[in-house]
Amino acid sequence: MNARFDHLANPVGAKVMKYITSANKVVWDSTLPATTRHLVEIRASQINGCGYCVDMHSKDAEHAGETSVRLNLVAAWREATVFTEAERAALELTEEGTRIADAAGGVSDVVWANAAKHYDDDQLAALLSLIALINTWNRLNVITQRPAGDYVPGQWG
Repeated sequence: MNARFDHLANPVGAKVMKYITSANKVVWDSTLPATTRHLVEIRASQINGCGYCVDMHSKDAEHAGETSVRLNLVAAWREATVFTEAERAALELTEEGTRIADAAGGVSDVVWANAAKHYDDDQLAALLSLIALINTWNRLNVITQRPAGDYVPGQWG
């Protein structure tokens, strides 16, 4: 099974991916906790049905020391007791930010205030950027039907 389109093989696609990757590096170099970054990437990818990203980010999280219990409960984080209040705030912001078209008002003031309670301005900037970036990656992969399952942790740096 192959993707419909190979962005890296196309000059325009490769250039776009280069800039998205550079933006990702800014987020990864921020003070937003790595654990939170992994959870956000996984949850948005689950919502968007991006098998490639779920595979990649789950494997990267596990490789970084995340437990199978927490990884298995990301989709049911509201009912799970294994996430911190800060992680729960990030997951809720991720859900509302990813499902933005489903809510007339976008992200609610309550969800925003909860995230702002747990993260400083630099971390919020990173969190918002991460949510936007993972949604971009998800859409690129879903539209091109990039297959999942073969990712090796750290494959993309």
